[in-house]
Amino acid sequence: MNGGMAKMMKQLQKAQAEMSRLQEEVAQKTVESTSGGGAVRVVANGHKNLVSLQIDPEVLTEENREMLEDLIIAAVNEAFQRVDEMVTAEMQKLTGGLDLPPGIL
Repeated sequence: MNGGMAKMMKQLQKAQAEMSRLQEEVAQKTVESTSGGGAVRVVANGHKNLVSLQIDPEVLTEENREMLEDLIIAAVNEAFQRVDEMVTAEMQKLTGGLDLPPGIL
């Protein structure tokens, strides 16, 4: 292996180690989302696991069931979108804005 290739392999190994560290860090972070003017509040972690769900007791009626279901779906989907945005922002910090092909790290 020539010197340039060896250097590139070392850089790739370093980037992969940083990626593993980043994945661990992101897993510990959370994002919050609300819907219905705060009637539904959800918290998701970096692995897109829902870790908290709070529902305003005032909307817990049978008449509001369908609306409440929609609010929960909206809040969860927004939280998962925020996780994606957080991961993308962290990845850009790691790669220095390089446009690497998917799966390279």
